[in-house]
Amino acid sequence: MSQILTAVYNQVATIALNHPETRNSLSCQMLEEMLQAIEQFSHDENVRVLVIRAPRGTKVWSSGFNIHELPVSGRDPLSYNDPLECLLRAVARFHSPVIAMIEGSVWGGACDLSFVCDIAIGCPTSSFAITPAKLGVPYNISGIMHFFNIVGPRIAREMFYTAEPISAERALQVGILNHLVSVEELEAFTYAMAGRIADNSPLANRVMKEQLRLLADAYPLRPETFEYVQGLRRMAYDSKDYEEGKRAFLERRKPVFSGK
Repeated sequence: MSQILTAVYNQVATIALNHPETRNSLSCQMLEEMLQAIEQFSHDENVRVLVIRAPRGTKVWSSGFNIHELPVSGRDPLSYNDPLECLLRAVARFHSPVIAMIEGSVWGGACDLSFVCDIAIGCPTSSFAITPAKLGVPYNISGIMHFFNIVGPRIAREMFYTAEPISAERALQVGILNHLVSVEELEAFTYAMAGRIADNSPLANRVMKEQLRLLADAYPLRPETFEYVQGLRRMAYDSKDYEEGKRAFLERRKPVFSGK
């Protein structure tokens, strides 16, 4: 059974995360389905805006990467060719603006998904938590850069170190959300904005999206620095703490980290 729903109406495409059994976790199946949908929409000249959302009334927009599908120790859980990384690049490079319509909480890698969208609109039930520290996993470089681009280094450090959720009100203050509206207004507000974007020049928007993407990524990083950061990550995902973090999550208990 498909884990997403898709539609196109009035030049606005929609991808709805639709797997409540796992709180819309970003399983390999869901990620592959989203990649296929984005590929299909990318060839549709009628599509001028993409909205990524969850069904109305949901409590969890997405619970993030499916923990059951994390690799065994010794393998990077977020390598370049991982389906989640492929999806993030596909959203960032999609030819038209992408809006995240966020009702409910956003966890882990789903924060990254909402951050790579061009615009994020939330409601009072929205919250954001990045939780690799609870699993003994350091986040990958591109994901950290997404956080830096959106919230800056200080808020990014707080979110990564504490793994505690940021409320909708604070998310608006620090720039995670563009707009905060009531639950009742969320859908109408989002699609009204999508409609206004669709009425503008699609070519201009596509060019500006690519310009903005390239300029946002214009942070110099020396090759030796990149390799050093990668080496730091390998220390963690080869560790006993990584295995303990996964076991504790699956056993629904607090992890006991040894630092080894």
